[in-house]
Amino acid sequence: MNTETFASKAGEMTQKEVVIWLTTTSRDLSPQPRPVWFIWHEQQFLIYSRPTTNKVRHIQERPNVALNFNSDREANQDVVIFKGRARLAPEIPAADQLAAYVEKYAEGMQGIGMSPKEFAAAYNTPILIDIDEVEGMA
Repeated sequence: MNTETFASKAGEMTQKEVVIWLTTTSRDLSPQPRPVWFIWHEQQFLIYSRPTTNKVRHIQERPNVALNFNSDREANQDVVIFKGRARLAPEIPAADQLAAYVEKYAEGMQGIGMSPKEFAAAYNTPILIDIDEVEGMA
């Protein structure tokens, strides 16, 4: 598959996928993958977190991260891995103030018993991830 087709597929996945796996590294440098909700926001991944999670601490100490989708469900080799640098982004509006985020996750928020306002209060730490490298196959 050519580079243009792969880039198109990766872009498509950033729009349609609901969960992405964020991998940070712990103090002993072991990988720490976890599924997170996200949106593609101004050419970056945007994730909201509770402020006291390990992922927040890991990002503050070691900002290099990797992201990947739940992929290859039908054995069609849709594998996309993003590598980049994460940072806490207090300048980003709360989750309930971003229509794209609320629209994408309204049902999920309801499923965990939260309104968008309650979600934004609990998950009040925005994380932005700048992508340096994309690899995989599609």
